[in-house]
Amino acid sequence: MARPKNIRKVFNVPEVCYFKPKGIPIHELEEIVLTVEELESIRLSDLECLYQEQAAEKMGVSRSTLGRIIISAHKKIADAIINGKAIKIEGGSYILGKTN
Repeated sequence: MARPKNIRKVFNVPEVCYFKPKGIPIHELEEIVLTVEELESIRLSDLECLYQEQAAEKMGVSRSTLGRIIISAHKKIADAIINGKAIKIEGGSYILGKTN
């Protein structure tokens, strides 16, 4: 039996949740779904420049779990940029954390 998934803490829910290449109608685009916790992992590690251990602690997950979340997010973002796909940010298993 698989271990239950920990609910991740997210501190920044995005106001904009859809990005697409310019000049291509939405109905012609393939979509990549980036979860809210994947976006949060990118925000903490890449934008806030936190070490993975610090970011993992904030999100309430292990460092190795955060590493897997970041790898998944980077792969999705790279696929969308390189292959001209839309990015839709939605879903995931998270709760809204409180900022200090």
